[in-house]
Amino acid sequence: MDPLEEHLLNMTRRRFFGLAGQSIGAALGTAALASIFGPGAGRAMGGVMGQPPMTAGGLVLPGGGAHVRPPHFAPKAKRVIYMHMEGAPSQLDLFDYKPGLGAHFDKDLPDSVRQGQRITTMTSGQSRLAIAPSIFKFDRHENNQDGVYLSELIPHTAGIAKDLCFVHSMKTDAINHEPGITFFQTGNQQPGRPCFGSWMSYGLGSENENLPAFVVMITQGIGNMQALSARFWGSGFLPGEHQGCKLRSGADPVLYLSDPAGVSRDDRRKMLDLVSQMNETDYEYSLDPETKTRIAQAEMAYRMQMSVPELTDISGESAETLEMYGPDVNKPGSFAANCLLARRLAQRGVRFIQLYMRGWDAHNNLPTEIKAQCNAVDQAQAALVKDLKRLGMLDDTLVLWAGEFGRTVYSQGTLTKENYGRDHHPRCFSIWMAGGGIKPGISYGKTDDFSYNIVENPVDVHDLHATLLHVLGMDHTKLTYRHQGRDYRLTDVFGNVVKPLLA
Repeated sequence: MDPLEEHLLNMTRRRFFGLAGQSIGAALGTAALASIFGPGAGRAMGGVMGQPPMTAGGLVLPGGGAHVRPPHFAPKAKRVIYMHMEGAPSQLDLFDYKPGLGAHFDKDLPDSVRQGQRITTMTSGQSRLAIAPSIFKFDRHENNQDGVYLSELIPHTAGIAKDLCFVHSMKTDAINHEPGITFFQTGNQQPGRPCFGSWMSYGLGSENENLPAFVVMITQGIGNMQALSARFWGSGFLPGEHQGCKLRSGADPVLYLSDPAGVSRDDRRKMLDLVSQMNETDYEYSLDPETKTRIAQAEMAYRMQMSVPELTDISGESAETLEMYGPDVNKPGSFAANCLLARRLAQRGVRFIQLYMRGWDAHNNLPTEIKAQCNAVDQAQAALVKDLKRLGMLDDTLVLWAGEFGRTVYSQGTLTKENYGRDHHPRCFSIWMAGGGIKPGISYGKTDDFSYNIVENPVDVHDLHATLLHVLGMDHTKLTYRHQGRDYRLTDVFGNVVKPLLA
């Protein structure tokens, strides 16, 4: 038993017997137990503090230590790698093939298609909404249905079409980036809710005592950059131990992880013990659950001093593997490097790995920008799927590739045969998934001839979240956390599992 675990158990005994003898009764003593151990303990004790009961297992300690929490039912996936293309890629130029649009070049979008739907202020002032067919060639690729048409911009991704599940009928309520990303990450457009990775950490716990359950990596793209807020990987009202840990590129992947010059590892241990004692004293006075989170995070940081350098050292990877990920794999912070690190994190039991690729916000000069973006991600994302499959990990690793919404069929700004831009479009867009209990080699959902409205099998963000939680062994209606007198969940009061997507 490590020192942190022993201390928390002892503190729990003292707190339990102290409070159980007070006039407020044993119920408050039980609540104190849940406060000390976090929501996982409440669920283990059968729904204390409004948490859903766990199916098995004992008390769960926060942060430091590999503490697995049983799912609601047998899972297909154990972990998630989520590649978020921040800025919203154009489905029309990558996945949603519309060969008939060539005949509509520079014609006005018909009112019967738009149906008076809301558009952004960036194009609402234009005199015309002129149709801009994609200038890129699409080819048919074999999958497990009748084939799928994919853009020439993503040849490596097209090469693994039999492993991918394309959803062409995604839709969202958000029309601008900040609320759009917030909605896709947290299930709500308003800030303050826990993100998907935090819900997963809370629901399933950690499998590695030396690394966080939830890790985030960011790649700077080529085009227009939208703001990337840390709250996108924040834990909201869940305990702070469930927030994402951002790994940076460069010599120090985590700030302040290295010991200062002249400070030995033994000195660091003594300092942490002293700070821990001070935090313990503060906790006994304040009962602030974030204090115990600070203790656990300090212990985790101490262990990460050893685990992170080993994680980020890719010198042991074979030449074949490095070549598969592409020439940028040795460039820290590149999408290729982060994809390889994602596989290494998955191998080490990290539950949720989120990769952000910025720069997809192509309001103008889309053909040039999307070429550069695809060149940066195509080979690496395909290599990640192939690498997981080669290692026998794809079956229990769920891979998700998505932006926050789609792009319009009409051009923003000047339209020519060679150049156009596209505005935000929440009504329909495409994503893809692989592995982890998702049916491979299929296309699901359809849009109209203008990729403007969904005509078959709509999937909203809550449905996607419910489906992803399902393959992770969690019932989205039962994964709840009581906050301000209400039981919250990732899918709020919405969401249905999309069963045709399940393997």
